[in-house]
Amino acid sequence: MYSIIVVPPPTTEDRTAPGQLRLAPGERLTFGRSAACAVRIPHEGVSRRAGEITAQGAFWALSNLSGRQTYVVENPEGAGEHIKVGPGRLEAPVPFEFSRIVLPAAGDLLAVDVWAPRHDYLREADGLEGATTAPAFSLDVSKRYFAVLAALCEPRLRGAPHAPTPTVDQVVDRLRPAWPAASRTSVQWNIDYLAVKLRLKPGPEEADPGPRLNGKKESLVSLALRFDLVREEDLAVLPAAGGAVR
Repeated sequence: MYSIIVVPPPTTEDRTAPGQLRLAPGERLTFGRSAACAVRIPHEGVSRRAGEITAQGAFWALSNLSGRQTYVVENPEGAGEHIKVGPGRLEAPVPFEFSRIVLPAAGDLLAVDVWAPRHDYLREADGLEGATTAPAFSLDVSKRYFAVLAALCEPRLRGAPHAPTPTVDQVVDRLRPAWPAASRTSVQWNIDYLAVKLRLKPGPEEADPGPRLNGKKESLVSLALRFDLVREEDLAVLPAAGGAVR
């Protein structure tokens, strides 16, 4: 039974879609510039034996066999979520279901995609006594503030983990088909409200307002994506392309 699928980058000689390599639990493959590697990456900036991927059931591990380069493993579905694997690090576990190993190579960034099986999750227990645990963050997806938060998070949830945070004007334009009265003032009010609601800054009733919160929109996006407050399916609260309302 195969558990891990590895998709190497296309070579300079062949730019067509690369093939897939499948690993069963316990199997491993090496990648690098050498023809002896299972995944050959013929680039002068890639080490002859650059790294090794090991399948471990529902996850996999990455060994960085280079002497100088740090590798970054991105979660393309996690809006910027990533881990770094330093030179010489062995068997670094990667928890993402879909991952992209980014190899810095003499000015280029080469990518190796790795797919792991869907993870298993514990079902919520029923019949436990006592009060229900209070939610860490209480958000109502039917409210306009949530639509504002979704619009801020949308570019990164659409598969561009390094996309800049939308400006207030861009959020206004994105929401106006479903919210004709949207304006810079109303969107900014909702951003300020979210900053208080998500405890990024104290409320106006607090005696000590604390330091000014710089990068408010970026802080909101970072918090929302780190704790899955907005997921890809939540983008359904936004107007569909073309102005129709979902």
